[in-house]
Amino acid sequence: MKRLYAIQYLRAVAALGVVVFHAAERTGTHFAIGAAGVDVFFVISGFIMWVLAGTRTTTPAAFLRERIERIVPLYWIVTGVMILGALLALFPNLRLTPGYVLSSLFFIPSRSPGTGDIWPVLVQGWTLNYEMFFYLLFAGSLFLPSRWRLPALTTLFLSLVAAGRLLTPETPLLRTWTDPLLLEFLLGMALGRLWLHGTMVPPALGGVLIVLAVAGFAFVGITYRGFTPFVLGPLAAALVLGVLAFEKTEKVARLPLAAYLGDASYSIYLWHTLAISVVAKAGPMLALPPALTFAAAVLGGTAIGIAVHEVVEKPIAAFMKARRQRQRPAALPGRATTPAP
Repeated sequence: MKRLYAIQYLRAVAALGVVVFHAAERTGTHFAIGAAGVDVFFVISGFIMWVLAGTRTTTPAAFLRERIERIVPLYWIVTGVMILGALLALFPNLRLTPGYVLSSLFFIPSRSPGTGDIWPVLVQGWTLNYEMFFYLLFAGSLFLPSRWRLPALTTLFLSLVAAGRLLTPETPLLRTWTDPLLLEFLLGMALGRLWLHGTMVPPALGGVLIVLAVAGFAFVGITYRGFTPFVLGPLAAALVLGVLAFEKTEKVARLPLAAYLGDASYSIYLWHTLAISVVAKAGPMLALPPALTFAAAVLGGTAIGIAVHEVVEKPIAAFMKARRQRQRPAALPGRATTPAP
């Protein structure tokens, strides 16, 4: 799959939106719409998974292995930091139990012993519970002929969400696995199918979609009306479709910083709250103006993500890639080796 610069730029915007949201929340200001970066991430995830599966041959096991190698190591490391901090009483509001820790590590939705909310030790890791469930269902669809995958997943996702609306389950597992947020992955997969079929809207309409999506997000952020996946999901899908319309022309400007932030978006997303917490506590102690504390929190949250991307995430990715290459069977004389998925 070739590098899609517009998607990378959107990943950067989504990650920074979440950073600004948390920085504002911790410094007494408001940027609630920044949380919609998660909706954009989910649509992008559905799109990328569909395009990857449609442009190369893979197996369900290989697909899950790649997703685990991509998601789990960095998440376990930052979760370990949170657990250590709790044991050292650095996070007084974080209560741990063995079951809670295990469910956090293995993406099983459960309630926090401290707050009762359905989130793991690392709060923003709640989105990974959805991601891993999506990956599991998507891997299952790879057993089907390609023409049946989207209809099967559409039926399954709509059935799960309908069951959730009808039964309103209270258990964390069922509430997560029947949440309307799942439909955002479905929207992304539908966009992936359009992309592979070459059925893209023209750039002029793409520009209109981008403007409408941004205006819609602004309206929700200002009025607090429509803060649901049924509104934010379509807005995110419109935004992704809009940028894909320009990507299809292969005339998207190369913006190295934006592309780099897109590459680092996973590290930024996982680690930013650690720096924001420190800055939010240090700002009042140093008598910094709230606006300066907010700016420092945004910069600190982004900086720690970039540092982790360079020092931890990239070496892990290189190690995993090298290991896959070592495990790849050698080509027999006179035969070409099939690339590993």
